[in-house]
Amino acid sequence: MRKPRLAVWKFASCDGCQLSLLDLEDELLAVADALDIAYFVEASRATAPGPYDLSLVEGSITTPHDAERIRAVRRKSRHLVTIGACATAGGIQALRNFADVREFAAAVYARPEYIDSLATSTPIAAHVPVDYELHGCPINKRQLLEVVSAFLAGRRPAVSSESVCMECKRRGNVCVMVAGGAACLGPVTHAGCGALCPACDRGCYGCYGPKETPNAPSLSHWLRGLGMDGRDLRRVYRTFNAGAEAFRQESDRHDG
Repeated sequence: MRKPRLAVWKFASCDGCQLSLLDLEDELLAVADALDIAYFVEASRATAPGPYDLSLVEGSITTPHDAERIRAVRRKSRHLVTIGACATAGGIQALRNFADVREFAAAVYARPEYIDSLATSTPIAAHVPVDYELHGCPINKRQLLEVVSAFLAGRRPAVSSESVCMECKRRGNVCVMVAGGAACLGPVTHAGCGALCPACDRGCYGCYGPKETPNAPSLSHWLRGLGMDGRDLRRVYRTFNAGAEAFRQESDRHDG
């Protein structure tokens, strides 16, 4: 029987999530044995035309050309999965959504009139239907393996929707916010990193974006109790997942 065909696509991003697939190392051999990797320019210049059974998409939509290209990718993909903060929430480049992108271009480029850019950086789901979103900056390679395995088995991925706080509990971490007074987004952030920063006595930066049904206003109330003002609260929600709806709404609430 024909093996399912896999394609991996890059839009506006740093390539870190694609590298997570390559970082599977030994497991990647099993993936390559179960799938026909037909398009993955990060790994090989050899490519094959669509259609594709599964497309993994990294990166956000930031140019008119990318907006057209993602629609073409969707048309030739049976299933489309977005991977990483850029693809699921617009990424760090979504900070442009709170300012004038023309000012940024003028500050960086000698001839900004040659830059063809959209006013905003938006997730893939804002442009085409998406079958599944895998969060993270970068994504957890084990979660990615689970997503690919679930596709091969014809089931929904078993990726936990819990918060980083649950990972802290399992690691036996002392709460950096309660015990140390550190600003931490762990209570509202999707699990997946293994509570990496709290394990090093640092507050969570929200790399994996908002968990399901986050209560960001309640967390902001506690953060104010730690001495943070509106400017600090706006800044803490505007990082890797600034464009994620829950984080965007909460940062807007403290704007001005």
